[in-house]
Amino acid sequence: MFFSIHKFLFQPSKTQRKETKDSKGEEKNEAEEKLSPCLGCLNGPCLGHDEHTNSKHRVAAINVTSARAARSDFAKFTTSTLFSNSHFTNHESIPSLLDSFFHFAEAFPLYHETQLADDIRESEYGHLADHVCLDYSGVNLFSHAQMNQSIATSSSSPPPPSAWRPPFFSISYKSASLKSEVKYGEKDSGFEFAIRKRIMSFLKISGEDYGIVCTANRTAAFRLLGETYPFQSNKRLLTVYDYESEAVSAMVESAEKRGAKVMSASFSWPGMRIQTAKMKKMLSKRKTEKKRGLLVFPHMSRMTGVRYPYLWMKLARENGWHVILDACTLGPKDMDTLGITLIQPDFIICSFFKVFGENPAGFAALFIKKSSKEVLQTSILARSIGMVSIVRAGKLSDLPEEEVDTTSSFSGPIPSNSKQKQSEIYEEGETSEPVGPPVSTEAEEEEDKEQQEAYEDKEEKEEEEEEELSSEIAEVLRKTTKHNSEEIENQVEVEFNGLDHADSLGLRVIHNRLRCITNWLVIALTKLQHPHSENGNSLVKIYGPRVKFDRGPALAFNVFDWKGEKVNPVLVQKLADRSNISLSCGFLQKIEFLEKYEHLKDTVLEERVLENTIVSDNKKKEDHNLGIAVVNASFGYLANFEDAYRLWAFVAKFLDADFVEKERWRYVALNQKMIEL
Repeated sequence: MFFSIHKFLFQPSKTQRKETKDSKGEEKNEAEEKLSPCLGCLNGPCLGHDEHTNSKHRVAAINVTSARAARSDFAKFTTSTLFSNSHFTNHESIPSLLDSFFHFAEAFPLYHETQLADDIRESEYGHLADHVCLDYSGVNLFSHAQMNQSIATSSSSPPPPSAWRPPFFSISYKSASLKSEVKYGEKDSGFEFAIRKRIMSFLKISGEDYGIVCTANRTAAFRLLGETYPFQSNKRLLTVYDYESEAVSAMVESAEKRGAKVMSASFSWPGMRIQTAKMKKMLSKRKTEKKRGLLVFPHMSRMTGVRYPYLWMKLARENGWHVILDACTLGPKDMDTLGITLIQPDFIICSFFKVFGENPAGFAALFIKKSSKEVLQTSILARSIGMVSIVRAGKLSDLPEEEVDTTSSFSGPIPSNSKQKQSEIYEEGETSEPVGPPVSTEAEEEEDKEQQEAYEDKEEKEEEEEEELSSEIAEVLRKTTKHNSEEIENQVEVEFNGLDHADSLGLRVIHNRLRCITNWLVIALTKLQHPHSENGNSLVKIYGPRVKFDRGPALAFNVFDWKGEKVNPVLVQKLADRSNISLSCGFLQKIEFLEKYEHLKDTVLEERVLENTIVSDNKKKEDHNLGIAVVNASFGYLANFEDAYRLWAFVAKFLDADFVEKERWRYVALNQKMIEL
């Protein structure tokens, strides 16, 4: 329905097209061209200006000033145009989809330039017509149509090798040294090599500068670095997350056990921006410290949509830090703005899944800068943390079942046998760090030290032997497959329709599309207000940036009833799911209040008590976290206006004070049983 409405509204005559191009089009495109070089660093000056001449400095300053003015004008115009002086107190009073889209198109004329995204969505992602997918975003390898294509076959005549298609891959767990995997993994060929090559090309990452290691999921990639980074000498671990991240928490847990001093950036209420002074102080060098540590830096908060300047990574490297770029929050083409050659992060982590809008099965990619790989240490424990091979489904049948451990889950757990191995390693103390309480006598300390040194020497020898063996195996494989290499590569026809679709749209189209949709939704949600409330209580509270040109396509919000009490985010998520809208929940943290907002602290923050088990002594420790539990909506590049409208219409139902109770009894009537909400 919506696609036909969209095409109807955006079918101007030839004369209209020409007039639009000659008048508004040129002005808008000119403004976009001024901004486009700075899209990746809108929160600060562009990288690379340091080497410019004085005249170019002046030009750069003018461009930055113009960009700021354009962003300010965008926010003012958008706020004054959409729902001006209007509030909605009843879910039945909100405008229809058609009327809303008409006014949306008037406020955001650039949106019609993203028509290609709607064409791709209709032809390749038909499943999104019935489901609003806002619980994750990122990079999908394949399209839904491609995943569901049928290959003609029969039991008597199986398809030829060239008929196998990449959507039908699985991941196979393996035990390997992280260093060896970086060094020799690039010598692979065939199916996994084709996937690695296409991914690096898509992300604009050079194979000459970086090696790639595939892991089962994002958490495994972070844990690998937590277990192999030398926190004994580079003590500090600094994270920049305004929300609780499971993957980063796993890394922090590993790092603390290995002696790391963990720090975190703070975020100012209410905009959730990084507190600049504190961040600079933590990154600055101290005279007594020769080595700093590891900075974990995301480009954007996947909860609040706040974008962080890339200059923080540059500052960290200048002060002797190693840097992890968490690219899992990036859009499909956001790496185009990064300029890897300018910043050169030591590690990059990015997630890839098969198809957008379905169970996010896939894997994560850990990119390691080749000049930085020597800093990583050997760890037996790290061998059992989620490193995987990508194999064509169907080829595993040739191996005995007990020799292969596979999963298709993007966020699935480490297999049970791997967990058992890890627990055994902890019990035996076979990690790169000694485990357990310190011994009391000097003799025992000396003996333990000698044993540890002997163990480390043995570990280094084993690694050297493994590298030699890996090198020999690689050479044998090259000689064995040399004769048939061309034939093998021809058989492996890897088609990445998902990546191709993102490439065909490009950075500017994707950014314009998501900018329009996200900012419209921000305004629409703030226009919902409870009826008959003395103070005009708003139904929705948004955390982080409001209407902004450079805000990310993610919203953190909460729903409040007419009494001003927060509706449980998990309840909102469950009810949304019943309306075929997938949302996620999160916990905002590390929030600091300036003096003028200090009086709001007690009413805004909530306490959450968590029980953590310490592996070394099996004692339970309670962590009292102060933060805010929120609902999250994240928009991918295939999202359209109807997705945002359907979320708005769903949230508006909470204006009915009896909405939750009605939903409960409606499902009792349908299912003949009580369903807990």
